[in-house]
Amino acid sequence: MTIVLDHTIVPARDKQVSAEFFARIFGLAVDGPFGHFAPVQVNEALTLDFDSKTEFENHHYAFKVDEDEFDAIFGRIQAEGIAYGSGPYALDDMAINHRGGGRGVYFRDPSGHVLEILTA
Repeated sequence: MTIVLDHTIVPARDKQVSAEFFARIFGLAVDGPFGHFAPVQVNEALTLDFDSKTEFENHHYAFKVDEDEFDAIFGRIQAEGIAYGSGPYALDDMAINHRGGGRGVYFRDPSGHVLEILTA
């Protein structure tokens, strides 16, 4: 059997705000509520379950996408005026990286988590 990550809990200052932000930027829908979570189905195998917490560490979530999806997501980032950057330590240099023959960009969600989209 192949191991597949089915879901993970994403701590958030406000689960609904964070779930709606993620869904909007990634072109997805908020599926919730499910119990006390605000879930977003990322693909056929993965759901992010946003959960309101008062204290948590910020995480890094990276998503490999194809070129067309990268353009669509990046366009929504720009349209909303979200600061973005070329690396995890350059989150606001307003540049895209071109490592490994693809493109990548990093940005923060409303709770401070670092989101990354990459094509290669």
